[in-house]
Amino acid sequence: MSFWLIQCLNGLSHASTLFIMAAGLTLVFGVTRIVNFAHGSFYMLGALLAGTLVTQWQPGWSEHAALYLLAMVIGAFAAALLGGVTEVFLFRPLRHSPPLYPLVATFGLSLVIHDVLLWALGPGEVFAPRFPGLKGAVQLGENFFPQWQIVTLCLGPVVWGLLHLLLTRTSWGQRVRAATQDRDMLDALGVNPAPLLLSVVVLGCGLAGLAGALQLPREPAHLQMDLQMVVETFVVVVMGGLGSIAGAFYAAILIGCVHAFGIHFFPQATLVLVFLTMALVLAVRPQGLMGELPGAAPREKVMPFELGSANRLVQGMGWLVLAGSAISLLAINDYTQRVLEDVLIMMLFGLSLQFMMALSGWVSFGHAAYFGLGAYAAALSHLHWHFNALTAALTGVLLATVAALCMGKLLQRSAGVYLAMLSLAFAQMVWASASQWVSLTGGDNGLIGLQFFNSMPRWIFQIAMMALCLVSLLGFSRLVRSSFGAALQAGRDAPQRAQASALNVVKLNQRVFLMSAALAGLSGSLWAISKGAVFPSVASISNSVDALMIVLLGGVHHLWGAFAGSVFLVGLGSEIGRHFEYWRGSLGLLIMLLMVFAPEGMLGLSRLKKHASVKAL
Repeated sequence: MSFWLIQCLNGLSHASTLFIMAAGLTLVFGVTRIVNFAHGSFYMLGALLAGTLVTQWQPGWSEHAALYLLAMVIGAFAAALLGGVTEVFLFRPLRHSPPLYPLVATFGLSLVIHDVLLWALGPGEVFAPRFPGLKGAVQLGENFFPQWQIVTLCLGPVVWGLLHLLLTRTSWGQRVRAATQDRDMLDALGVNPAPLLLSVVVLGCGLAGLAGALQLPREPAHLQMDLQMVVETFVVVVMGGLGSIAGAFYAAILIGCVHAFGIHFFPQATLVLVFLTMALVLAVRPQGLMGELPGAAPREKVMPFELGSANRLVQGMGWLVLAGSAISLLAINDYTQRVLEDVLIMMLFGLSLQFMMALSGWVSFGHAAYFGLGAYAAALSHLHWHFNALTAALTGVLLATVAALCMGKLLQRSAGVYLAMLSLAFAQMVWASASQWVSLTGGDNGLIGLQFFNSMPRWIFQIAMMALCLVSLLGFSRLVRSSFGAALQAGRDAPQRAQASALNVVKLNQRVFLMSAALAGLSGSLWAISKGAVFPSVASISNSVDALMIVLLGGVHHLWGAFAGSVFLVGLGSEIGRHFEYWRGSLGLLIMLLMVFAPEGMLGLSRLKKHASVKAL
């Protein structure tokens, strides 16, 4: 009996931390409508700063509970202060942008915070002592439970109660709830939204910093803790229902218990169980436990696709750069060849996501699932059945398409961020399976020693890859101009009117989704052939975010958007990384600047100039 009690307490303790994080993210999203990907970075900042202060106290000072608590408060305060700066200089300029652009901007912010902390504190872990006076454990039957975890377990309900009182019994809370429901109406009533938004972001980021500081007596603080925590926080927020703090509380309890019991009973599949739980909840309730129905929010304005004569200069430059890349592959050194191969493969991967986003409006946070399935299918078919490059690539396309065929029926019931998070759940299950199914995938050691080029010169592969890029671009251009593309865009912009015109919107979206997944699987297969090895990172969330950034940085509604984004992210990132240690932060800063000053991507600058000239006239 004590075993079940201990596991429940472990789950509730973890759930408490998840809820404090999720409550902050829910507050920020509810008022600003910004999905803050950097929320985990504020968590990391609070933990690292508090841990550094505790370990740097004069000898014996860390044994004083008041000083230890002060270090935690300073960590939370620093996260809140940085949140305020972020709201003024990043969130505020992006206030009226579509939701995906702030998401990419906050990913850039996470890169900047990572490198600043790396520069200031170094790469090592920070091991803080246990909290003074709470170093022991409470005996429960034959087992023991740490006293500090009892404290953290109680903090979750306390924070929920305080937030409930703050939101329901104060004028500030009433304004926050009004802004969550209809921010434009609040503006019309004469309420200045700037101080309200600032205070909400400061509180939300402060809660993230507090959650990080509270983990110090349990585990060391390090520079990789942000991504893992923010993914679990997204799971809790989406499962609970976007904007619902009560839903986040119940979802945190569910995920915490699944995590605690999964570690004991299914240690090799714990991560799969967490995301499978989210997928099942969203399959039954697409709006989450206590959220609004998808599509309840007003639809954003969609820009027209740039293919006309006004964009001929950009198209000409794109074809010229692509032709130059083809010639360069045959004449440059090996390193530059590999970088160009990466650029072209990631361009295809970005283009696969652009198909879906630009035409159907579907957004995927987990498109790396199909990229990873294509890579592993190509690698395994080559290792076990000695498939050559062509048949291995076709195997990757087939497996990715079959997976998309299964997922398509589930995704069609969701919309917006819920659809994106459901796709993320599937991608994380693929990533977790690749990491933990060691007998098949090799786990973190990966599948290495692929010898595709023993029977085929590399230059043939490079020419074939260039041809695929050319065909994909021409096909995309043709698709946008076709009646099929017009029907897709009609279903995206006015689904009810399209259905009334006898268009099967669901079937159209499924078709473009299958095309998108097939191209992602092909790009994953090309990656395996090019690298000669496959690791679980091909299906990770960072790879999905890379695809999303490629599309948004270049421009979703521009034919050459994926190519421009890939050159910027992969090509420029590789060059910066060769010459500068803190290249991630530099790249993140460039990403933020682009999202603020070129919200339509790099290729949207021409449209901005055109609109500016029209206004001047």
